[in-house]
Amino acid sequence: MKKFGFLVIALALLVVGMAMADVGVNQTPETQGITTQTVVYALGTTTENDNIVWQQSSAVLNAPPLTPTERQYTMSYTKNSILDQGYGEYTKQMSLDTQSKVANQFNFQATKQVDFVTDQLGRITTTEDLLLDGAGNGSSTNNMFICPFATQVADNIPPYCNVVEMGSSFDGTAVSMSTLANERHVIATADPGVAMNYEINAAGVGTAAAWINAHIMEGRAFNAAAANKAIDLTYSEKTTSTGVIQNFAKDMAYVSSWRRL
Repeated sequence: MKKFGFLVIALALLVVGMAMADVGVNQTPETQGITTQTVVYALGTTTENDNIVWQQSSAVLNAPPLTPTERQYTMSYTKNSILDQGYGEYTKQMSLDTQSKVANQFNFQATKQVDFVTDQLGRITTTEDLLLDGAGNGSSTNNMFICPFATQVADNIPPYCNVVEMGSSFDGTAVSMSTLANERHVIATADPGVAMNYEINAAGVGTAAAWINAHIMEGRAFNAAAANKAIDLTYSEKTTSTGVIQNFAKDMAYVSSWRRL
């Protein structure tokens, strides 16, 4: 059996001689946590619909232009699944936490495992999409980092405006698939950085797709009077397979930080 694997390595935003990175946003005084777990084994029809939009600012939300040193982020997640006229096993876990996170933790994470079989009348259709959009107006390195060596790279953090989207879909008559989606953008200091990951592993009969889209804009130096752009990067990739799929695997990762593991 021949296996096909696809890997998209993180977009690297640490370049020698250039101080660039998402620095995230600090948590609010009161934080919230939401967790759900879903397990369904059923012969018939099963549906699941998830929608999340989370906006957070270090100052005042949705009051442009950004104030000096302000950072603002929007996280959006959607997932829609229908297992129609067949036997399906559907397991999903989701957690959202608005507390500050460290380098090996995430503010949002969703995992799912889906198995579905049917005759010629049934069908499964599932789509999932995660988006992270962040912008910052620059700030002092001394005020943002615990690492004492950060100021040796640059005295100030330049403005940035970055948006990244990842997701997958499947449409067919039989599938066994798993997905993982997570992201981090609320951090106490800029040391952990901003991160986003997505994975899909699937085998079945139908059409599978997975994608990543990114638009990165960063400055080279902080200027309170004007945001001077030094990099403008766009990235787009989509993988699609149709037919009897023996293995469909795609791992995608985005990290924006001065210190990257």
